[in-house]
Amino acid sequence: MKQLKDILFGVGLEAIQGKTDMPISFVAFDSRKVKEGSLFVAIKGDVVDGHDYIQKAITLGAVAVVCENKPINASVNVVWITTTNSRKALAILGSNFYNNPSAKLKLIGVTGTNGKTTVTTLLHRLFEKAGYATGLLSTIAIKYNSEEIPAKHTTPDPLQINAYLSTMVEAGVDFCFMEVSSHGIDQDRIKGLVFAGGVFTNLSHDHLDYHKTFADYRDVKKQFFDQLPKTAFALTNADDKNGAYMLQNSKAKKKSFGLQNFADYQAKVLETQFSGMLLKINQQEVWTSLVGRFNASNLIAAFAVAQELGITALETLAMISELKNVKGRFQTFATPNKATIIVDFAHTPDALENVLLTIQQIRTKNETLTTVVGCGGNRDKGKRPLMGKVVAQLSDKVIFTADNPRDEDPELIIDAMEAGVSPEDFKKSLRITSREQAIKAACMSLMPGDVLLIAGKGHEDYQEINGIRSPFDDYLVAQKICKQLF
Repeated sequence: MKQLKDILFGVGLEAIQGKTDMPISFVAFDSRKVKEGSLFVAIKGDVVDGHDYIQKAITLGAVAVVCENKPINASVNVVWITTTNSRKALAILGSNFYNNPSAKLKLIGVTGTNGKTTVTTLLHRLFEKAGYATGLLSTIAIKYNSEEIPAKHTTPDPLQINAYLSTMVEAGVDFCFMEVSSHGIDQDRIKGLVFAGGVFTNLSHDHLDYHKTFADYRDVKKQFFDQLPKTAFALTNADDKNGAYMLQNSKAKKKSFGLQNFADYQAKVLETQFSGMLLKINQQEVWTSLVGRFNASNLIAAFAVAQELGITALETLAMISELKNVKGRFQTFATPNKATIIVDFAHTPDALENVLLTIQQIRTKNETLTTVVGCGGNRDKGKRPLMGKVVAQLSDKVIFTADNPRDEDPELIIDAMEAGVSPEDFKKSLRITSREQAIKAACMSLMPGDVLLIAGKGHEDYQEINGIRSPFDDYLVAQKICKQLF
């Protein structure tokens, strides 16, 4: 790796350092990004190969090319940098191009199947309350100080990551909390970043359309902790069966958190209701407006990170008591006729089960629990019957509907979910493909005290059908319908 960096930044940038306009183009290919004096990085994508556009990039003004396969008729007027992995090269290029911003603040990465957004957002809010200039790179948004930018991916491409971090450094940010997805790890988007700490939340069935097997998915997550420096801390969930495995080869300082098993940082749920819960964290009681054991786990993870970064326990607990729900994560409101509606991002079997079990623990069983749920298209198909099975088991009524079908037929997605429903639970379910109509039907049946869970999309403010994104926010749609009905 040292040799690769010498080649990229010794020969490559020395040859073009006199250029004043040197954007690095992240491609397949976007001709709008190639300007005079550009360094063009040719990346092999799933659909398009950036190597096919090298000549066009040169014609548009690129003066240097990073590629895996140098063309036979390569121009002698261009600096050629060959590598075995253009993606990794791009990440290291990006980090160096922006003067290694991740080393100039404390960057904390959070990875796992569920809880990444909640933990990073809670930490961002907590450190802001503590008076620090704080950054956030999450599924929901990119934030620093008073700036907020909508996010498109859980883990952006390496140029965007480093550009955001560079801007944060210039703005005086002390800490940045970042979601680290399995795709981001596998595609080398985080190479070259210097992490001060890493957090593992949990692991369950997801993204197997990409990783193919659960073992592959698990091992990709583990790579993040394998790469942490010994100056960092590695914090894992002691209650997850993969928690210890994640850290077994990490050079970082190893710490753990948990609710059930022995851990360095422990929490216990003493009382829970829809308005919040009472926790005991390291022998201190604290009330939080967040709900559910999964959120208790998220909170103890945030507490542990704060301790590792030097905030006192009492100060952290005081701030935890003031933290509010993250958008689209067990976000609740009461209808005019005193029913409760919950909007949650749960889009995996494990997350859906956790949310439903939380509701079951709080409810009196004298009311009806209805769930509206779908599954995304062009994603892990194996989880669809599993989600259908768990939601039918733990709800009184289920309405299967469209999520973001993308390029798939929503009817076939619903078929796959219904295939997992056991015969004894099938009578509980119906299907309404239109998500808005499904929510309306569920709201129309609500009686005082009833509970409605709308799952799968959470914070998302769109619905994607056949490549077209249309405005759609579960929380706002449900509020509008209830206002009209009641």
